[in-house]
Order: sequence, then C-alpha cells, then structure tokens
Amino acid sequence: MASTERRGPRQIYAAFLWSMKGLKACFRHEASFRLEVFLAVAVVPLGLWLGHGAVEKIVLITFPILVLSAELLNSAIEAVVDKVSPEFHELAGRAKDMGSAAVFLLMMMVLVSWALILVPRFL
Repeated sequence: MASTERRGPRQIYAAFLWSMKGLKACFRHEASFRLEVFLAVAVVPLGLWLGHGAVEKIVLITFPILVLSAELLNSAIEAVVDKVSPEFHELAGRAKDMGSAAVFLLMMMVLVSWALILVPRFL
C-alpha cells in the first residue's frame, strides 16, 4: 500500500474538494448549469414550503437536484467528447445529444411531478 494513499476522513475531504472543484467548473463554464442552479435555488425552498408531508417534499425537491446532477454528467460528456474528437463525428454528436436528452427528461419529470402534486390543490 502506497504511503500517498488517502484513507478515512482525509479521503472523504479530498473527494469533497474534488466535487466542489467540479461544481465550480461547471458553474463557470456552462450557462445552462448556471440557469438550472438559479432555478433550483428558487424551486427547492418552494417545494419544501408547498409540499404536504415528507413524500411530497422529497418529490418536489429531488427532481430539480437530479436535473443538476444530469447537467453535470452531460457537461462532462461534452467536455470529454470535445477533447477526444474536436472535429464533428456522428457518434460524438449522438453522445452529446443523448446527454442533453437525459437532462430534458428530468426537466419534464420536474414539470410533471410539480403539476401532479400542486395543480389539484388549485382546482
């Protein structure tokens, strides 16, 4: 076992720092991620306020957070594809489009879950 390996709390702290570095990079370089962060900052507290009971609150806040997670993964895919294949290639375009589609599907889940939970209250 190499002496440079991190174990326990140090490893957790290092992983935390790498995660913060990734969030910062995505926020700095990806306009769509910035927009989704601003929306999440608005809708997560709103979901906690409007949800009746724990399950509704969890549903209303989980999907916006999943959108952010998918956007991070999509941005990572795009960065790797651009690095590996700077010229256009059908497979590179397909990979980027699929990542974008994953984000889109989660955004639709945000709309559907919010509508199913909140619309009946106002009818």
